[in-house]
Amino acid sequence: MDVAAVALVEQRLAEAEAPPLAGGPSRRRRAWAALWPRLLAIALLVAGWQLVVWSGWRPQYVLPGPLPVFRRLLRDIASGDLPHAAATTLQRVALGYAIAVALGTTLGLVLGRNRVLRAGLGSLFSGLQSMPSVAWFPLAILIFQLSERAILFVVVLGAAPALTNGLISGMDHIPPQLLRAARSLGARRLRLLWFVILPAALPGYVAGMKQGWAFAWRSLMAGELLVIIGNKPALGVRLEEARQFADAEGLLAAMVAILAIGVLVDSLLFGNLERVVRSHRGLIENNR
Repeated sequence: MDVAAVALVEQRLAEAEAPPLAGGPSRRRRAWAALWPRLLAIALLVAGWQLVVWSGWRPQYVLPGPLPVFRRLLRDIASGDLPHAAATTLQRVALGYAIAVALGTTLGLVLGRNRVLRAGLGSLFSGLQSMPSVAWFPLAILIFQLSERAILFVVVLGAAPALTNGLISGMDHIPPQLLRAARSLGARRLRLLWFVILPAALPGYVAGMKQGWAFAWRSLMAGELLVIIGNKPALGVRLEEARQFADAEGLLAAMVAILAIGVLVDSLLFGNLERVVRSHRGLIENNR
């Protein structure tokens, strides 16, 4: 039985290392196949925006069209104001998300492997995940005042429960036969966790990471609107300043930048991570 299994593995490896068949899709075609639906969606969104402006639903000083907004966006980028603000925002979300990943992963492993703690605290983390991040800011400001720590506190609380629940969900869907087989082969504790449980739970964990990023990004935007720190330009601060001065073009330009960053991170980081996981599981045809 072992010899047959080894032969099957060698056959699969040989197939994976074999050169692609003639006539397979090139990298350029596959890249275009992945890109054109996104470009079409953006074009439809911009066209719908322009149609709303042309309808006269709101005056153009309140709702400007795409062209003046994109011109304002390019001017803000050329002046360096928008990149400076985006750098501050990205530094904050990177730090908060990194802490949330460490905290959420640790809690997910503890709760996923301990039935008593899972029964007592599992529903609590589900409740924390559904709690609006804005609701944490009064407490954060009370404890940390108007500071970076207040924003970081809410970003971590917004993202960590999603990571915890994602890892627990992934562990819940591990086939019991896989765990029994690993134990019968001598895997125990750390080896079982590292070589069996974590790889098997990876799809759920990646989904939790993606959801945690979305919560972290939303929490940070809310924080930068509420907690404005002097000499700290940020995307949320630009939104609030544009609202105060009734600068519709500046406000929409900042919103476009926030949306673009969110889409890029989701597509380039988490989209590629999901494809790698699915490809390793044989769920995506991997043509070179």
